[in-house]
Amino acid sequence: MARQPSAACDQWRGGYGVIQHTPQTCARIAAMASQLVAANHAPSEDAVYATLMAADRIASATLWVVAHMTYAHRVDLSGAALLADDFKPTPEGHTGGALNVAPAYVGYLTANLLTARTRGWLLGQGHCVAAIEAANCLIENLSPAQVGRYGPDEAGLSRLCADFYSYEIDAAGRPAAPLGSHVNAHTAGGLSEGGYLGFAEIQYVHMPLPGESLVAILSDGAFEEQRGSDWSERWWRAEDCGLVAPMMILNGRRIEQRTEIAQDGGADWLSRHLAVNGFDPFEIDGRDPAAFAWAILESERRLEEASRSIQDGGSVYPVKLPYAIAVTEKGFGFPGAGTNRAHNLPLEGSPHRDDQARAEFNAAAQALYVPADALAVSRQNFAAHIRQARPKERDNSLASRHPPSPALPPVTAPPMGEAASSMAAIDAWFVAFAQANPSHRFRIGNPDELKSNQMGGTLDLLKHRVNRPEAGAPESVHGAVITALNEEAAIGAALGNKGGLNLAVSYEAFAVKMLGALRQEIIFARQLMEAGRPPQWIGVPVIATSHTWENGKNQQSHQDPTIGEALLGEMSDISRVMFPPDAATAAEALRQIYGARGVIGCVIAAKRPTPCIFDPAAARRAFEAGAITVDGDSDPELQLVAMGAYQLAEAARAAARLRERGRRVQVTCIVEPGRLRAPRDAFEEAFVVAEGPLRTLFPTGLPRLLVTHTRPEPLIGILRRIDEGPGRLQAHGYISRGGTLDAAGMLFANRCTWAHLVASAAALLQTEVAQFLSGAEAAAVTGAGDPRAVR
Repeated sequence: MARQPSAACDQWRGGYGVIQHTPQTCARIAAMASQLVAANHAPSEDAVYATLMAADRIASATLWVVAHMTYAHRVDLSGAALLADDFKPTPEGHTGGALNVAPAYVGYLTANLLTARTRGWLLGQGHCVAAIEAANCLIENLSPAQVGRYGPDEAGLSRLCADFYSYEIDAAGRPAAPLGSHVNAHTAGGLSEGGYLGFAEIQYVHMPLPGESLVAILSDGAFEEQRGSDWSERWWRAEDCGLVAPMMILNGRRIEQRTEIAQDGGADWLSRHLAVNGFDPFEIDGRDPAAFAWAILESERRLEEASRSIQDGGSVYPVKLPYAIAVTEKGFGFPGAGTNRAHNLPLEGSPHRDDQARAEFNAAAQALYVPADALAVSRQNFAAHIRQARPKERDNSLASRHPPSPALPPVTAPPMGEAASSMAAIDAWFVAFAQANPSHRFRIGNPDELKSNQMGGTLDLLKHRVNRPEAGAPESVHGAVITALNEEAAIGAALGNKGGLNLAVSYEAFAVKMLGALRQEIIFARQLMEAGRPPQWIGVPVIATSHTWENGKNQQSHQDPTIGEALLGEMSDISRVMFPPDAATAAEALRQIYGARGVIGCVIAAKRPTPCIFDPAAARRAFEAGAITVDGDSDPELQLVAMGAYQLAEAARAAARLRERGRRVQVTCIVEPGRLRAPRDAFEEAFVVAEGPLRTLFPTGLPRLLVTHTRPEPLIGILRRIDEGPGRLQAHGYISRGGTLDAAGMLFANRCTWAHLVASAAALLQTEVAQFLSGAEAAAVTGAGDPRAVR
């Protein structure tokens, strides 16, 4: 005989306002309540239903606050209708998406409460942050800068609404409010901005460590952005991964039209697609916080069950990764739902000016309104962190990463004067590094060709992660090398693993595809610094090799220094860009990055043998100052400044010719140009080289000839502190010329050979070029002779 539901169960089943519970959800919750009691997570099923009723009210209030954040300056906790002057003259907000995220985030909070376990959360659609901020205010889960400014009372919620898209700026030029259009450093518990759709999808599976749990709230629009998310099931292993609960908000709309999923068949089509790609999909009601809470616990249950089966020998990897499809309509709970209009401003008019729009807002708000006494009881239900002895959601373990410092092996290098591959030196050092840090989780993001890029030792040690290893190949079910011919998916593995140690390796030209993900991480890390909470994850090197000057055998698409140039545009204390010219400096570059916290380090390194110029001690000195003197005559007349391995070799040849003809020169190598720049704020000022050491390296009044791996113009901008004008500094670098050429051909095509440098030196020294170059050499430099004359 079926057991009759309790009064509490019946009351919850009745729903609350716009939040109603489908028969399927009710059946699932009944089973969940029984399981929670059996597992001693709840004293009774009635206690579970009391929590779910509180969740309904918190969710409804969150929807109410979200609508006010878009349209109103203030809230009225009495529920009274707002007047024209209470509304913003220019409303703004990604309202529809935020309304959809509200039940999901409250469901996440509910799952934590029901199990006395604080999970991490990740919002792929960061522009829906209003839902997070609204719910956090209601339950007082606030970041340090928000405490005292926002809160669940009328003043705190009104301040939240007024601050949302206020565009106020402080005296330092930063946003005045600890609130933004997307997840930012002040969003309590936030892990990522989520401004670049698709990157959460390729990172979430790499984020939690064993014993941790992560809820990833994803979007159907982002499903079209980064297809690398289809491979998430390939990477999950119980031995080195925590639990993940991906949940897609399937509202069927992008900004201006239906999503491809909606056009192709909706949830049924998506379920088939996910199943083919190794997922275990199931649908839930995306309008109901209880459905989301159930989905989180169900995802974890399925994942743990699959893990036990593998450990018991009953099955093998890959696990069918649980995946919740939360079916809803865009902008649920407010007028305009299910239309394109819901994306931003769902009302057809402005409530500040339009009587009909104002009436429509007030009517919709009334349907979402939760009386103050009922809201207070619900809030009290969620204020259980001390009783449950768990951290608040703002302090979840993924948002407060501080892994132990890794052991950093010493740098060794071939004898000076020999030729060696910088990438081979990186490989040797990294193997020693991995062996010295067995307790850290490693992730190597590898789009392809790790062995071709001279990192065969790393591959042999850590191996490609695959589901079915090929005999005799460097592959393992538990490999740390995440290989996918998709730069975004590869870098996602490295950036997601903030609890461990990471590396990414790519062709320089193709690393540009990683730029969006890298920039989002750099910006978020810098915001955390400015908020007084500098990130404590261990630095992540991104190696760009097979680079512009040695990849001439391929077409010009493979010859692109953009990645270093673009990252030099970011703040140099967080975005470190390094150009090691030899083996010792290449290994030292990694040592520098792994010794730092919260930095991305882009290392542009040659894979072919180049001259060994520095010993390990000199390599350390070079990075301390950003540059180092290679050699110099007393009282030099000219300074040759080189950045890059091939450039330093050409500068050395140019210096030799000038000295043969009686000129005194100094050769200086730049290894990290960001340390030489004019600082843009106090953080960068603490990072760059002070004026005294800078002038020791680059004496005032000395004419300079610069030859750079990059295009010359961006680097001249970075080096304004040593630029005394076009009459005192000339620059050579990549001028966007290439093709199927060898290294010498690339140098010649871009006017970077030793002879081109000598010709420019003659101009700086106000001397005829004939004093330094033969007729054949001079003709080659001017484009009238045989290029072989200057090889």
